[in-house]
Amino acid sequence: MAKAMVHHRNQDGVMTRRARRQVGEPGGLAGPRAQKTVSVALQGGGAHGAFTWGVLDALLEDGRLSIEAITGASAGAINAVVMVEGWLEDGIDGARSQLETYWRRVSMDVSLSLARRGLLSRTLGSWSNQRWMKVIAHSLSPYETNPLNINPVRDAIDALIDFDRVRACTDVDIFISATNVWTGRVAIFKRDELTADHLMASACLPKVFQAVEIGGVPYWDGGYMGNPALFPLFYETRTDDILLVQINPIERRQTPRTAREIRNRLNEITSNSNLLRELRAIAFVKRLIEEGELSPDEYKDVHLHRIDGSGVLDDYEASSRLKAEWDFFVQLRDAGRRTARSWLAAHYRAIGIRSTLDLRSALP
Repeated sequence: MAKAMVHHRNQDGVMTRRARRQVGEPGGLAGPRAQKTVSVALQGGGAHGAFTWGVLDALLEDGRLSIEAITGASAGAINAVVMVEGWLEDGIDGARSQLETYWRRVSMDVSLSLARRGLLSRTLGSWSNQRWMKVIAHSLSPYETNPLNINPVRDAIDALIDFDRVRACTDVDIFISATNVWTGRVAIFKRDELTADHLMASACLPKVFQAVEIGGVPYWDGGYMGNPALFPLFYETRTDDILLVQINPIERRQTPRTAREIRNRLNEITSNSNLLRELRAIAFVKRLIEEGELSPDEYKDVHLHRIDGSGVLDDYEASSRLKAEWDFFVQLRDAGRRTARSWLAAHYRAIGIRSTLDLRSALP
């Protein structure tokens, strides 16, 4: 299991390690100050993805990191594609601007006309006051409650993203995860095949929106089976450094007692389950490399880093992922910016040299 996750196959089908990207080697999504290269893994979490927006904004503003590849699920997938499309338009400034434009457009108080906002509220319930959670509690299907499949995120994506340009980009790899409804397995969509449907599949909450069909196959939110999926970064990249932006708390030192608290905690556990499996596999392989059982020349010795929303997002229950007010987005963005700047100050020097996430203490 772990062996398959940390190797790469060459054209002859032999398991081998890809060439390393050197610490100072340019490439990927980079500004003129870029000195080190990472791959980025962006967790999904609905409106909490605005925290990730802030993290990315701070990394782009800092300018010292080049991004070779991005893997993302749900809101993380959307942040990834929006950032890359903006970068193709106008470099670092374009990436930052496009991220802000996207989050403005999907906010309830900016993006929708009064008529359309009223229709969405009547159909889904207001995201801001969580009435939709009551609809979920009564087990209503989105095919009944949202027959028109209204989705303001789709409108924003259609307006902002030139997918022809994104697919043609060779500067940065993108891997988007979704959940195959029929098989229950994770599906990974690569940059050169991406359409708006792939992003909507990755962000399709099955109790809110109808399944997104691609090639006749229905897909739901990627957060169920790969939030985010790390393994594409083992197989497809040269850099050893992976920067995980995690927004779903792993631990909460309190016992949920109300139906809402129980549901919220179950959502968080589900969102992290497959990520934890991959992190355990990384820890296992790293231990074997340290003990000399595996060769780092053949097995990828990942340098894992994490910018974590814990301590920042802990006060926001899982149901707040359905909030869509601009002030709420800005609050999370600013928290993400502060967290990213603190992380850079503490850990930038270690990139390309060693992990800054201690998996043994980080894993429950």
